[in-house]
Amino acid sequence: MCDAHHAGKAILCPQCDLLVTLPALSPEHKANCPRCGTSLTVNWNAPRQRPTAYALAALFMLVLSNLFPFIYMKVAGITSEVRMLQIPEVMFSEDYSSLGTFFILFVQLVPAFCLVTILLLVNRVTMPQKLKYRLARVLFALKSWGMAEIFLTGVLVSFVKLMAYGDIGVGSSFIPWCLFCVLQLRAFQCVDRRWLWDDIAPAPACPVPFKAGMTGLRQGLRSCSCCTAILPAGQLECGRCHTKGYPRKRHSLQWTVSLLLTAIMLYFPANILPIMTTDLLGDKMPSTILAGVILLWSEGSYPVAGVIFIASIMVPTLKMIAIAWLCLDARGHGVARDRERMHLMYEIVEFVGRWSMIDVFVIAVLSSLVRMGALMNIYPAIGALMFAMVVIITMLAAAMFDPRLSWDRVPDPDHEELNKSGK
Repeated sequence: MCDAHHAGKAILCPQCDLLVTLPALSPEHKANCPRCGTSLTVNWNAPRQRPTAYALAALFMLVLSNLFPFIYMKVAGITSEVRMLQIPEVMFSEDYSSLGTFFILFVQLVPAFCLVTILLLVNRVTMPQKLKYRLARVLFALKSWGMAEIFLTGVLVSFVKLMAYGDIGVGSSFIPWCLFCVLQLRAFQCVDRRWLWDDIAPAPACPVPFKAGMTGLRQGLRSCSCCTAILPAGQLECGRCHTKGYPRKRHSLQWTVSLLLTAIMLYFPANILPIMTTDLLGDKMPSTILAGVILLWSEGSYPVAGVIFIASIMVPTLKMIAIAWLCLDARGHGVARDRERMHLMYEIVEFVGRWSMIDVFVIAVLSSLVRMGALMNIYPAIGALMFAMVVIITMLAAAMFDPRLSWDRVPDPDHEELNKSGK
């Protein structure tokens, strides 16, 4: 396969565009970009067996978590229990099919599809080569959209909210779901993008000579956004994965700003309009995100109130500010020596954005579990849908932003060749 795990091979950093020659890596070590610190490749021990074992175990736990009751609630002698698949059913029955669709896609289908794809690709299952290319492209595009662990956090927050009303317990499928969340994360982590693409097909030879320690753009090179192959800047289609691309994402700033403005317009009604309605003995009480935080704080649930406030109010606000700041910096309004700070900000924006979906999943759990007839019911409201759209659109805005635009303003390092590896 790859001699000494790509030792001596070159790679263009996807974040700052520096061309780096990869060193020989010991097992369980990774190579980082010496300019921005981005992880470039990881030399995993048993690169086929480990992801296979994790993926198979995760899929088995996913099946178990859908077969049995997930959580239950007892209020005044009335018991309500819910299975995983009943959560989207409630969303559909309450005319909030979009929320139900988000749950099915992000919590179950996307992780399951990625796990099956990992099994097919790392084990070299016989299939048409074009299908392998398509599966690998979709795998790396979708894996950051899986939100199983975020849903689990939302379930734990729901427990705290419901403890004031009755007894809360977990069913037979709760532990399998917890194990599924851990195992699927490990399966994704143990698949190195560069290793997998080299296993599917060798990278095409680049006819343009290149020099490590310089950016690809200044050498007339570009990196394939899908399989990391180094290509001439003018070559639109990658010779390996057949993905079309350009030296920089086309209209990156225009798309990012447009999506950001859309998210801002939705953010205000998402916080003003109720996200859920509680029907307690016939008395309907709408609740906004901020009202829920205040209620939890007044009841003494300070940690949970803090989690909801940070994830649902602070993070979306700061994320939109950060994206706007990154766009201004890429347009030349920032200080060139602050590249490391801008890079850290971009990485944080990419990582924390999807965690704002916690409140949406809390509403999904509450709406499906709290079904007590005339005693108590909880329903989703329009604010939940708008808030979910804010989260999704800001994730798309971060994905459309090209961080290399900021690094293009910085001179190349004065080294001839830069390499760095770490545990």
